[in-house]
Amino acid sequence: MTTAVLHAPRDLRIEQREVPTPSEGEVLARILSVGVCGSDVHYYEHGRIGDFVVRSPLVLGHESSGQIVEVGKGVSPGRVGERVAIEPGEPCGRCDQCRSGRYNLCPNIRFHGTPPVDGTLSEFIAVKSELAFAVPDDISDNAAALLEPLSVGIWANRKAGTQAGTSLLIAGAGPIGLVTTMVARAVGATRITVSDLNRNRLSAASRRGATEVAVPGSDDIAGEFDAFIDCSGSSAAIDAGIRLVRPAGSVVLVGMGADELKLPLGVIQQRELLITGTFRYANTWPTAIALAASGRVNLDDLVTGEFGLAETEQALTAGRDPHSIKAVVRPALTETHGAKGEEIKLQAAG
Repeated sequence: MTTAVLHAPRDLRIEQREVPTPSEGEVLARILSVGVCGSDVHYYEHGRIGDFVVRSPLVLGHESSGQIVEVGKGVSPGRVGERVAIEPGEPCGRCDQCRSGRYNLCPNIRFHGTPPVDGTLSEFIAVKSELAFAVPDDISDNAAALLEPLSVGIWANRKAGTQAGTSLLIAGAGPIGLVTTMVARAVGATRITVSDLNRNRLSAASRRGATEVAVPGSDDIAGEFDAFIDCSGSSAAIDAGIRLVRPAGSVVLVGMGADELKLPLGVIQQRELLITGTFRYANTWPTAIALAASGRVNLDDLVTGEFGLAETEQALTAGRDPHSIKAVVRPALTETHGAKGEEIKLQAAG
């Protein structure tokens, strides 16, 4: 099978590897779509994220959809042919965190595309059966792959306590900020203010449920909010956002920025604000599938470029275009034009 392999920063090679054989409890899926995440780009450009370092050849990719073509022992043969969304984290299931339902905090979790665990930018992948969630025909291949970032948005809103009537400030209108906005609208938030320096992304946020948009540092943000979700990682945005949260409100830090930052401790103490980080998500896939299948969230609308597997490097650099939101890699794609709305040709699956 064809696979995109990162050997070092900016050294991505298209290679041939053997198709894996599913072990007991696993399924073999033909990959249909893989979304490009900011973490994939960071590994490509820098070869590391914090303590996770690319020390040996690594297959990137963790936002994935596929179709089951073979099953291992103990898995129903009836699953062959299912279209699935793949949850990329494989927890141990035995530690205290797993047993408490917080499997995203499992110290032994194996997460696709995170060193040293290979990801899904290849034609096939073997994965535990329970991590391959069947999706209805209403959900496209691309949307099924993007259930992964949607899960990040669901988790962020759960941490923020978003519900009907909530007022919410979101910093950052990249893909995660946009799915966070879409989830907030779907669950009933009535005021959703999104800030970003990129005016193209602010327009995208307006089209996806933001009731107000603003450029950081402007006077466009007024009043207080029940909760603030940072999807930017910007120290300045975090400081400004915290100051706009009303007493007893919530602050959720999603974006990856500096390892350390200064916080307005006086504001936090006097208002008794609750501050939490997020690390991926847990038990979100059923909700993500329901939101996408019902039409409450339109994930296809996020895709601004499709690329073949041989064009993975182009997909990883597509975000340099200020109009780009989400690039996806389609292993079966034979011709691309990059921008949404232009002709795309696909090989027949088989």
